[in-house]
Amino acid sequence: MDVLRLRTDVAELKLSTRGAAVLGWEIDMSVGRRPLLRPARHGGDGAPDETSAFPLVPFGNRVGGNAFNFEGRVYQLTPNAGDRYRLHGDGWLSDWSIEAGTESSATLVLRHKAEAVAPWDYVARQTIALHGRSLALTLSVENTGAIALPFGLGWHPYFPMTPRTRLTAPASSIWLEGANYLPTEEVPVTADLDFRKVAPLPDGWVNNGFEGWNGCARIDWPERGLTLTIDADPIFSRYVVYRPDTARDTTYADDWFCFEPMTHTVDGFRMAGMGGLVPLAPGECLTGRIQLEAVVR
Repeated sequence: MDVLRLRTDVAELKLSTRGAAVLGWEIDMSVGRRPLLRPARHGGDGAPDETSAFPLVPFGNRVGGNAFNFEGRVYQLTPNAGDRYRLHGDGWLSDWSIEAGTESSATLVLRHKAEAVAPWDYVARQTIALHGRSLALTLSVENTGAIALPFGLGWHPYFPMTPRTRLTAPASSIWLEGANYLPTEEVPVTADLDFRKVAPLPDGWVNNGFEGWNGCARIDWPERGLTLTIDADPIFSRYVVYRPDTARDTTYADDWFCFEPMTHTVDGFRMAGMGGLVPLAPGECLTGRIQLEAVVR
């Protein structure tokens, strides 16, 4: 594992080649350095879900039944990461290579071959570039296999949560969560998860996918004097909000939550139209960009 340190005059970001994971992103304020992402645990040498953020490629979240049907053929998947299902694709569990870098930017690349556990041959790239207090993330995946397959992208950041944290992220509908963390029914946005206007996250367990996102979101930390804006390409038309609770995770301390831009619906492989997953023929590519900018109040 190599760790890159990207810097500007007011910010620093640590990026690992293991899982192309961000291990921390901090900015300078008058009161000292403050994290915009949850700092990685165990110095970044722990499990992938103990980092600050990681890419989702060639899909995000779970595939129900560990199988999907595409163009008349059934593809079987093998569970990973101790989950019942194949979770978040392969990128977050793989070693990436450094393709390019400067003092404030880096591009990591993953060349992945199909295996018995999953059918995708692909090349993925993640470029992270800092400019002042902003971070630009570009993700891409190219189908390098001999057959067409559905692909998706996403990003899985962990944000600090304080008692006064507020989220704004307009959406048109929400998926209810059923057994094994899979979606069951798409319904209008519920009152407790309505982020069309600035709102707190509800207490307790949250693990829902949202549809019809316009790509704009905002996180406010009033007691920290900080706001973070998120501006994503139209391809990221969905997001997932995840917040555990102490009943299911005794180590959880109400100190973080996830806001995950996605190009497709959770378990879209088994939905009509594949839930936003994009069929890529050999040689075709899927690309999306997400920009985050910190505003000091």
